[in-house]
Amino acid sequence: MSEPMESVVTTAPPDVAERVEAVNWARVTAELDARGCATIENLLTDDECRSIAGLYSERSAFRSRVVMSSHGFGSGEYQYFDYPQPGLVAGLRTAIYPYLVSIANRWHESMRFDTRFPATHAEYLERCHNAGQRRATPLLLSYGPGDYNCLHQDLYGDHVFPLQLAVLLSEPGRDFAGGEFVMTEQRPRRQSRAEVVPLRRGDAVVFAVRHRPVRGKRGCYRVNLRHGVSRVRSGQRRALGVIFHDAS
Repeated sequence: MSEPMESVVTTAPPDVAERVEAVNWARVTAELDARGCATIENLLTDDECRSIAGLYSERSAFRSRVVMSSHGFGSGEYQYFDYPQPGLVAGLRTAIYPYLVSIANRWHESMRFDTRFPATHAEYLERCHNAGQRRATPLLLSYGPGDYNCLHQDLYGDHVFPLQLAVLLSEPGRDFAGGEFVMTEQRPRRQSRAEVVPLRRGDAVVFAVRHRPVRGKRGCYRVNLRHGVSRVRSGQRRALGVIFHDAS
C-alpha cells in the first residue's frame, strides 16, 4: 500500500533542480513536437547514476519486482520504487513536471482530449491517488546479456500523463553493448516509423507515453507510439524510469 501524500518526498536536491532549470526547454519542446522524444544530456552526474543503480539490491526500497520473461515483456527485470521514494527520484518527478505540463495540456487540446493537468506534480498525484491510483511508478530496470524490452506503453490506469522520462545509469561501450532505447510511431494508413535514441550515462530521454499530435492537411490528428530497449549484447545496463502518473 502506498504511503499517504504527506509522506511523499517531493523536493529535488538543489543542484539537480538547477540542472533541470538550465535545460534548453525550448529545444526539448520542439523535438517532442517534431518526433515525440527529446534528449537531455548530463541530467545526472556519474555519482548520482551509481547511487541510484546501486539501490537495485536494496529490496526494501521497492514495492514489487517484475521478471519480464514471466509476462512476455521481454527479458531482464525491473523493480518499482515504493513510497517514500529516494529524494533524488521523487525530486526529479517534481522538478521536471512543471516544464512538461504545458506541453501535455497543449497536446491534449490538439488531440481533442478533455483532460487537462494541474500546474504542480503534487496536485496531479493527489488527483491520481483520489482516483485509486496510489502505487508509485518510478522504476529501476536491469538488463544483462541477451536481455531486451518489448515495445510497450506504460499506462497503469485511467489517469495517464502523456510524457515520461528515462535516464541511462550505465555507460555504453564500457558497462554494456547494444541495449539502445527505441521508439516506434504508427500513423494512420502508414507503416511504423522507428527512432533509435543514443544516450550516454546520465543522459535522459523524454518521450510520449501513448499518443502525440501531428499536424495534417485537415488539422491535428493523433499517432500511436511505443517504446522499448533493443537486445543487450554484453555487460549490464541499468536505467531509471520516471513516470508521472501513479498506478492503480
